[in-house]
Amino acid sequence: MNDTETIKDLYCRYWQYMIAKNEEGLKDMMADTYYLLHMTGVRQSRDVFLKGLKDHTFNYYSAVHDEIDVQVNKDEAHMIGKSRVLAAVYGGAKTNWALRNEFSLKKENGEWKFTSCKVTTY
Repeated sequence: MNDTETIKDLYCRYWQYMIAKNEEGLKDMMADTYYLLHMTGVRQSRDVFLKGLKDHTFNYYSAVHDEIDVQVNKDEAHMIGKSRVLAAVYGGAKTNWALRNEFSLKKENGEWKFTSCKVTTY
């Protein structure tokens, strides 16, 4: 599998882990310095975000991927994933969201890790 295919697979597993609330699986694919920038403008560290997933602040039920675009430059990459996600967050009702996830990645010890994600809608 080449780097582009590996990163696309990582994105698909990311959503599988989000739905399953697989905290350890997600942590393994994120750099220690990972942060998430929500569409609300809130910036969360990896550990704060994972705590929100674990305590049901963020609940994901399904994800259908419309587009995954990857650009690799040596040991760094940029990926935009467009996915239709069924989610309930911050105590709200289940809602369908068209989420645009813009990830930065870095290869660490031969493995691709997410370093940041900016979420908007499309």
